[in-house]
Amino acid sequence: MTRVTCNISVSVDGFAAGPRQSVDNPLGEGGLRLHEWHFTPQGQDQAVIDEWQETPGAYVMGRNMFAPGRGDWDLDWKGWWGDEPPYHAPVFVLTHHPRGPLAMDGGTTFHFVTDGPDSALAQAAAAAGGKGVEIAGGASTVNAYLQAGLIEELHLHVSPVLLGSGERLFDGVPDTLRLEPVQVIGSPGATHIKYRLG
Repeated sequence: MTRVTCNISVSVDGFAAGPRQSVDNPLGEGGLRLHEWHFTPQGQDQAVIDEWQETPGAYVMGRNMFAPGRGDWDLDWKGWWGDEPPYHAPVFVLTHHPRGPLAMDGGTTFHFVTDGPDSALAQAAAAAGGKGVEIAGGASTVNAYLQAGLIEELHLHVSPVLLGSGERLFDGVPDTLRLEPVQVIGSPGATHIKYRLG
């Protein structure tokens, strides 16, 4: 069976994005600071990045991670990443509004799924070619898959940042979720904790 993982950067106080997200500030106020370890890796960060990016055969993400807005699609919008997104694999975007597949440079094709998280995960697993599926985010999408018990490994990248408010990881996740730490790697930019979930 396809292994389902999630890599997500959070603040020390548990936020995966800052407050007041917008087109000009998609990660919210202060949210970009969560990813500085990824942009300027130090110490063991590069090994963590290499493992993260070599594993997935497909991704699942929420609509807000792909585009601003919640209504009908602006078909000129092709994501936050330019002509060549960093995924290089099929990406299944959860949405309530149908849209045809969007093929981008570098092997990324976005597929828009209107019939829920279970369907998105099943389609991603079928497309992954025997590799794993990565739940890419944002926080509400990760929380939905955690609530459903569908993530097998959670890789938390805890940045030494306080955001105070924003999109919180683990909102609505039952306190019966078991997290077994199987690896901890420290660097100046983040503490990387790999949990096996049960």
